[in-house]
Amino acid sequence: MAGNSKRRGAVRKAGTKKGPTVGSGGVRRRGLEGRGATPPAHKRPHHPAAKRAAKAARQQQGRHKKTDDTEIVLGRNPVLECLRAQVPATALYVALGTEADERLSECVQIAADSGISILEVPRHDLDRLSANGLHQGIALQVPPYAYAHPDDLLAAATADGAPALLVALDNISDPRNLGAVVRSVAAFGGHGVLIPQRRSASVTAVAWRTSAGAAARVPVARATNLTRTLKSWADAGLQIVGLDAGGGATVDELDGAGPIVVVVGSEGKGLSRLVRETCDAVVSIPMAGPTESLNASVAAGVVLAEIARQRRT
Repeated sequence: MAGNSKRRGAVRKAGTKKGPTVGSGGVRRRGLEGRGATPPAHKRPHHPAAKRAAKAARQQQGRHKKTDDTEIVLGRNPVLECLRAQVPATALYVALGTEADERLSECVQIAADSGISILEVPRHDLDRLSANGLHQGIALQVPPYAYAHPDDLLAAATADGAPALLVALDNISDPRNLGAVVRSVAAFGGHGVLIPQRRSASVTAVAWRTSAGAAARVPVARATNLTRTLKSWADAGLQIVGLDAGGGATVDELDGAGPIVVVVGSEGKGLSRLVRETCDAVVSIPMAGPTESLNASVAAGVVLAEIARQRRT
């Protein structure tokens, strides 16, 4: 019944924290203070609008992210091959206390003759650059490749006295194939190479080595949309010839006397559908043996050699 102090809970035990205490620690004062204007929805941390704004900012940052960064080549043989191929390196790193041999001495000599900075660094600095620590005490810094614009590549090819000879690569993901194609283009009088910006091999140190320095003489252009660029080149008067194992004609029937663009597809996928539809003709290389197809760079070299033979005669 009311006022019965003997019932359970009627009397508060001594020492309890409940009930009034001396002072409030500023809680009442802060509670009476104004908090200012309510921030917009996209600035509230847990609001859905703020989450959408943060996601959009991340996507925008990803679109402007650099696609080509400085490359580090590790190991004595790879570094020596790059230096012999005249890769435009900016610095040669040698770990302190590294035992010298003929390869290391040649690397230092070539770098010194080429004006490349030679820096001695602690070994643990090179350990951080390699995943497995197998750098052999030497590393080479290679800057990003300066790609040409497709319009500039076309202008340079058409300004030459000889008919334009260009090579476009479709679905080529191996940088060694790219380097070999660049080398063939240089050998047979081509004017340049066109690659798509996405899903394609880029000019890395591996491509530099494979090209044997030809990448310094043959410009490589990047196209945002390969099909659109090929169509614009066709409108400029160039013949677009695709190279595919399933081509309707053979390379023997190809007329390479005029300005031409040879489009090379990968060994496995061949030409993509849109690129194939853009070509004026699709040719194949006749095989005398049981081999079904050739490597992409080898096939490109065969066609370029045939075009160069026709132009000589």
